[in-house]
Amino acid sequence: MYIDSHCHINFPELAARMPEVLAKMADNKVTHALCVSVDLPDFPQVLALAHQYPHIYASVGVHPDYEDTPEPSVEQLVQLADDPKILAIGETGLDYYRLEGDLEWQRERFRTHIKASRITRKPLIIHTRSASEDTIRIMREEGAGTDAGGVAGVMHCFTESLEVAQAAIEMGFYISFSGIVTFKSAKELQAVALALPLERILIETDSPYLAPVPYRGKMNEPGYVAHVAEYIAQLKGVPVEEVAAQTSANFRKLFSVPA
Repeated sequence: MYIDSHCHINFPELAARMPEVLAKMADNKVTHALCVSVDLPDFPQVLALAHQYPHIYASVGVHPDYEDTPEPSVEQLVQLADDPKILAIGETGLDYYRLEGDLEWQRERFRTHIKASRITRKPLIIHTRSASEDTIRIMREEGAGTDAGGVAGVMHCFTESLEVAQAAIEMGFYISFSGIVTFKSAKELQAVALALPLERILIETDSPYLAPVPYRGKMNEPGYVAHVAEYIAQLKGVPVEEVAAQTSANFRKLFSVPA
């Protein structure tokens, strides 16, 4: 049994096929999925899906790539997170790959989310790309980790170095691997996945993006998270059932979801 720890099934290309998407989840033994918020205008759709389907959960947050969107306040995030189907704050973080110029607004937005996480005691979903040094620095400065009184969370769709992963783990964070880890070109990322203990790993699709091999280049969906688990099992030389059981247990522990 698998859990997709990060997807965007509220996006139009998946929402239009919801019965098929949910059926494929069941066929592939994907028992739950976390539908992750990227901005406030679309948050009601994310929450509605979580309330409509018992096995779908939600988060609330504003993605660092969304520049022209309403800016969240700490108070607003805290209020919106006050729902039992909201498991996390985010996704949030820093992305210096897609945007250039003065990105102080990204850093301030990230700090806002960390403050909301500390108040709500709900974990963070962190996106970082070409910004790992500032990401880790701000996490430490704002006390995001369990070592500093925060509730930690997950570094989602991880593509950074082993050193970055270890720094996050020291703060109590989990590391989530997407379909990227199955790509032939992802040798460095595969080495990171091999080095990390299963006890700190989550799996995700980030659908509708980044479909794993053998579906690379096609639309991704939660049912395909099984292929991420299968690849990690092959990489580590362990049964896929072990990867499925441990990553699901990790998800439940991090997000306080009972078995």
